[in-house]
Amino acid sequence: MRRGSAWIRWIVIGVLLVWSLFPIYWAVNTSFLTNGAAQSAPAHWLPVPGTLSNYTQALGAGPVSSQVVRSLVNSTVEAVGTTAATVVIATLGGYAFARLKFRFRRVLFYTVLATLALPGLATLIALYKMASYAHLDNTYLGIILVYTSGAIPLGMWIMHNAFNAIPVTLEEAAWIDGAGRFRTFRTIALPLARTGVAAAGIITFLFSWSQFTFPLVLSNGITTEPVTVLLPALVATRQVAFTLENSVAVLAILIPVALVLVLNRWIVSGLLAGGVK
Repeated sequence: MRRGSAWIRWIVIGVLLVWSLFPIYWAVNTSFLTNGAAQSAPAHWLPVPGTLSNYTQALGAGPVSSQVVRSLVNSTVEAVGTTAATVVIATLGGYAFARLKFRFRRVLFYTVLATLALPGLATLIALYKMASYAHLDNTYLGIILVYTSGAIPLGMWIMHNAFNAIPVTLEEAAWIDGAGRFRTFRTIALPLARTGVAAAGIITFLFSWSQFTFPLVLSNGITTEPVTVLLPALVATRQVAFTLENSVAVLAILIPVALVLVLNRWIVSGLLAGGVK
């Protein structure tokens, strides 16, 4: 009975892996083929003969290479800026809600968390109007502020749990030795909550990198347009070959995939912080 259950479990896992990873494999495979080979029958399941021409066209010698490179730079700037702002605000806010005693602390904390239940599109028009009135539409700062407003609740929840997992007696010992609140936060609490900081930063980066609707509305050209907006535009207008589109798609997922593979344990440990004391 146990052996049968194990086989069923592995079959389900295998089906889920194929369902999830096959589109990525096919995009990578197609990106190394010539356009003629990619559209020929029977299909080429392996990139033989392979070519790097699609990547050279995407990054330096093609008709849209300048747009692709600029969009990748835009995505990086917006994701890094959002990550930095969110980590700072979420860390300070999470520590305040976890340690400080003030009126309506629980009400305010759960109000912040409740915004996670709101669909992002519900605030799209309001955020666009605010950015437009402040002349921040089509700017890095405007996009980063919008992204940050959406990332703070989850980041603050992660940091609140991370600080709650730290025994308060460690901070009390520092207070007895004469350390102030900020010094205790900086030298005791923050280093011990580093897994939470890492998890909040990685998740925020992935959240920012994958955005489509908000930058589609807030951006007005390649000056701030991320790669997630440029790629559908290339596909819709059919400006470039099918294989070149796939190479741009691979470049778009390369950074977040590498980040998850390398820092996966930080994400898991940070999300579990506070679950067990």
